[in-house]
Amino acid sequence: MLEKLPEAVGRALHGVRAGLDNIVFNTLGLREGMASMTLTSLAFADHAPIPSRYTADGEGVSPPLQWTGLPKGAASLVLVVEDADSPTPNPLVHAIVVGLAPEDGALAEAAIPGGDREGAGLHVGLNSSLQATWLPPDPPPGHGVHRYAFQLFALGTVPVFSEEPGRDEVLGELRDHAIASGLLIGTCERSDGSIKIEEGVSASGPLAAG
Repeated sequence: MLEKLPEAVGRALHGVRAGLDNIVFNTLGLREGMASMTLTSLAFADHAPIPSRYTADGEGVSPPLQWTGLPKGAASLVLVVEDADSPTPNPLVHAIVVGLAPEDGALAEAAIPGGDREGAGLHVGLNSSLQATWLPPDPPPGHGVHRYAFQLFALGTVPVFSEEPGRDEVLGELRDHAIASGLLIGTCERSDGSIKIEEGVSASGPLAAG
């Protein structure tokens, strides 16, 4: 992934960012009258740092999420998590989950599969690594603060998605059926220039960027 860059490259690309304007929440073109929902996490506040437990520097599990204020008529929910500051033309997708039940009101910690964790049996779409998993935040050293957009959408129907839907497929269904949305921003930065060592490689061997 492009996030796994050496510190020198990260600093050189400091001003190159996908931008919040390009996340699904802001490109969807939600029609007038679209309701708003409240999306929160017990793990971090809005626009606050994401604890390392949920990033590539920790266990890398998906964080807990809670939602309130669902509109009447909400039949299903879709979650999309994107890195608004990835040094790419479009935000990197860290997770897609479709078919969430509105009445559940929450998504537990580690509910999205990732690594050797099976998750909670959710219908998970493809991230930017083309895997149906949670892709933990892993900003390149020296690139500054990255904003991770946790975006929740309520749909007035239960669309039939493919087995592992990608961003474009999900975006199409949201344009047709979304009736409300909520946004939570978590941040992550690797500013100390630390570079993680590849598993199985000695400290004197080759290094891999975070």
